[in-house]
Amino acid sequence: MPPALDFEALPEIDLVLLSHNHYDHLDAPTVRRIAERFPRASWICPMRLGRTLRSLGVRYLVERDWWQSIETPDFSVTGTPAQHFSARGLRDRGDTLWCGWVLETDGVRVFFAGDTALHPEFGEIRSRLGPFDLVLLPIGAYEPRWFMRTVHMNPEDALEAYRALAKDSDSLPACLTLHWGTFRLTDEPVDEPPKRFAQRWRESGYPDSANWTFAHGETRQF
Repeated sequence: MPPALDFEALPEIDLVLLSHNHYDHLDAPTVRRIAERFPRASWICPMRLGRTLRSLGVRYLVERDWWQSIETPDFSVTGTPAQHFSARGLRDRGDTLWCGWVLETDGVRVFFAGDTALHPEFGEIRSRLGPFDLVLLPIGAYEPRWFMRTVHMNPEDALEAYRALAKDSDSLPACLTLHWGTFRLTDEPVDEPPKRFAQRWRESGYPDSANWTFAHGETRQF
């Protein structure tokens, strides 16, 4: 899928959150371009990923472990557990951490799950850092299931994660679905994840208005 927005049309970038170092999530030429155009942007990354980012021109960065936070006058960010792995070569598997993030700013609390399989910590994330106004959950790159289930959620897994994240909330958080349709990574049809997620979402009785499955390049004011 080509970029939905031309690089030169990007708005001012203040903050960059990285989940891990896989090539489809951390593209070296793109990092260099962002670091050059927005030199004062703050980058927040998992533990031991800072060295790679500095080599690509990033100036201001903070590494965080799971459950560690950074507090500023404008926002707070906390790393959260994820079930995945890291590697950029043949001999560095697991050398750097992977994670999700909770971002709180202007009275809004957002959870980004990162690249992850279904794991038992979603309820703990809600208990410690919720309730959330918006949750960002991956729904694609899941077949064959025997191979991918330990690193990627399918739509059913994402819905189970959402239930844990939304439990006991006064109002349902919106769910923005991610990790589908950009790269052809696995065996399922590239357009299957959002259709399958929407069907399961409706079967669970959740309102369509809370299912934020965007077209590439779509924006929405929150």
